[in-house]
Amino acid sequence: MADLIKDIDIIEEQEAAQCETVKVSEDDDTGRGRKLYIESYGCQMNFSDSEIVSSIMKDHGFDTTSNVDNADVIFINTCSIREKAEVTVRNRLNHFQGVKKRKPDTTIGVLGCMAERLKSKLLEEEKIVDLVAGPDAYRDLPNLVQQVDEGHKAVNTFLSREETYADISPVRLDSNGVTAFISIMRGCDNMCSFCVVPFTRGRERSRDPHSIVAEAKELLNKGFREVTLLGQNVDSYKWSPNAALKGKAQIEKAGEDNVVNFAHLLEMVAKVSPQLRIRFSTSHPKDITDEVLHTMKKYNNICKYIHLPAQSGNSRVLELMNRTYDREWYLERVESIRRILGQECGISSDMIAGFCSETEEEHLDTLTLMDEVKYDFSYMFFYSERPGTLAAKKFPDDIPLEIKKRRLNEIIDKQRAHSLERNQLDVGKTHEVLIEGYSKRSDDFLQGRNSANKVIIFPKSKYKKGQFVNVYVEDCTAATLSGYAVES
Repeated sequence: MADLIKDIDIIEEQEAAQCETVKVSEDDDTGRGRKLYIESYGCQMNFSDSEIVSSIMKDHGFDTTSNVDNADVIFINTCSIREKAEVTVRNRLNHFQGVKKRKPDTTIGVLGCMAERLKSKLLEEEKIVDLVAGPDAYRDLPNLVQQVDEGHKAVNTFLSREETYADISPVRLDSNGVTAFISIMRGCDNMCSFCVVPFTRGRERSRDPHSIVAEAKELLNKGFREVTLLGQNVDSYKWSPNAALKGKAQIEKAGEDNVVNFAHLLEMVAKVSPQLRIRFSTSHPKDITDEVLHTMKKYNNICKYIHLPAQSGNSRVLELMNRTYDREWYLERVESIRRILGQECGISSDMIAGFCSETEEEHLDTLTLMDEVKYDFSYMFFYSERPGTLAAKKFPDDIPLEIKKRRLNEIIDKQRAHSLERNQLDVGKTHEVLIEGYSKRSDDFLQGRNSANKVIIFPKSKYKKGQFVNVYVEDCTAATLSGYAVES
């Protein structure tokens, strides 16, 4: 079995994390007319946004297609967080020009973070797109397509302080019918010096919790058994009945607010059904509270897994990154996770190698932080300067590329060893697994994840996608656990 399930190497996980992961729209042919093709890159939030876009366009008479050659409108939902992501998107846009030559009436649009950052260049200088829409302008897409139909270039990159798309029921794209994303907030108020998100997605605003609960119930009724609550920083989720009020009216009502924080929201969604698993991403070390951890402990259906990006293990570098915590604060939060939720709770991280002015000793601090925490897995990158960020304006990108790559390889080697060590602790134990589908290697095996977000593969036997099953783990690699189903 070990040979059968020899899994994706950690290096490949890094490539996926560098926003080469792509999802495309599915075929939905009602015969109504025009067809939409969406290709999405980057983070889970981007994939969730594409589901919102599909819903909006469907309401305006569009079917979706998985074949770009059949499309009347092509949208590419972009990521701008690293240079490699933008290069990938540009290559795809050049490919789409070939489609347009064969079908001159095809509309090509860029959505998301690149749209916000490079709107003028894409539309006017390079003239490789017809339409540009930022993350808060998706309701305007039918109107923008109409403008293109009338012979005009179309653009809307307005950043809203209110838009959450709370009333949009997403069209689930590339869905396994078991797991789904629910966006709970948009934007980000953190100003990490390396990050473009506050500039491309705008200020932070939280969605009405009642609409989130309603979406979770709808998904449960449709057969989904796991939802992931999404936000750039879920721990700063905060909503009140008076959230839409401004100025004097907001001040007058402030004392009457029944504020819903992230711990409250977790509990509300957990109560939808014990048969609905709850995950969330991403947590910020400065904001995650013991209240959230105790809520996770209280409900068995809230998965015991936290993505807690460190970025660096050195306090001076963290200050340059404007992460607003230091090494000691981060380790205290990890200690609280282990104390409240136990050693079995999965913890993952993001790490950046070679940030501006990082010394060799400071790089070693990252390695020793990893030794102290022992992450289950991590997303690891070398620093890529992004135009418009605070770091690009304030700090020289002064670490040579060969040193960045060498430090990154040391981080990857360290994480590979820790991933294997953490997985070995699960051998000889039984885990509840939600079956998500067939193994990538063989239809004779099924795969799913346990509460700690670890992939477990086991023989198919009588079990089916969407079922919960107990699996005894008898072997592992650095990336995957394997075993066999046992009766509860």
